[in-house]
Amino acid sequence: MPPFEPGWVWLTGAGPGNPGLVTLLGLHALRHADIIIYDALVNPEILKFARDGAETEYAGKRGGKPSPKQRDISLRLIELARENKRVLRLKGGDPFVFGRGGEEALSLVESNIPFRIVPGISAGIGGLAYAGIPVTHRDTNQTVTFLTGHDANGNVPHGVDWAQIAGGSQVLVIYMALKHASRITQKLLDGGRSGDEPVAIVADASLPGQQVVETTLAQLPQAIEESGIAPPAIVVIGEVVRFRTALNWLEKARGAAGRNAGKE
Repeated sequence: MPPFEPGWVWLTGAGPGNPGLVTLLGLHALRHADIIIYDALVNPEILKFARDGAETEYAGKRGGKPSPKQRDISLRLIELARENKRVLRLKGGDPFVFGRGGEEALSLVESNIPFRIVPGISAGIGGLAYAGIPVTHRDTNQTVTFLTGHDANGNVPHGVDWAQIAGGSQVLVIYMALKHASRITQKLLDGGRSGDEPVAIVADASLPGQQVVETTLAQLPQAIEESGIAPPAIVVIGEVVRFRTALNWLEKARGAAGRNAGKE
């Protein structure tokens, strides 16, 4: 493993939530960091991997709640690195997938702070795998598009060509889509997407409380309201959702565990 040197910042992905999905390099970072600056989507159980004596600071950003400004987080990383500490910036999923890791890394570059990027398993891939939904299957899709449901201001992204997205990708994986689900659904329908297309919403992916709601594109807003499903959640649109019937391995494993426990 590469040494975690004093004065360095490691921007590290913690995965979708399950502690077992932390990478070996991420575990190495946790065991050597002097201080861990962690996000709201980092499972607190993962912090238990930290070495004795390591400090932790919460820097979570959640929509609609008081949150630290991105600039303040970046300045804090720079400050701690200049104090010659081993700084671990721990982010849910992957730091470079809708995680603002690029912004923080650029701030470190501007301040001549050495850093390492430690990729993590993104919820848009690993979280869907825990729901029994493959993002690609050669019988259904040769393309998959990952996009976010809101921009830096919390609005539906204006820079997205929704008509092109609707007709140009067989599978869509949308992060942070619940707040604007009605508008996103309408934009996709207006772009020619079928209202009958299967959709799944996966909340708290890979965690014990994981919740999956299956519906259709036309019924997506109603399904969100009726189910009460809440963020953090991933929305996947496409024929791959149908594989969940056969590939829902997690619920099958839980069912088998329950039957075995009943035999004891």
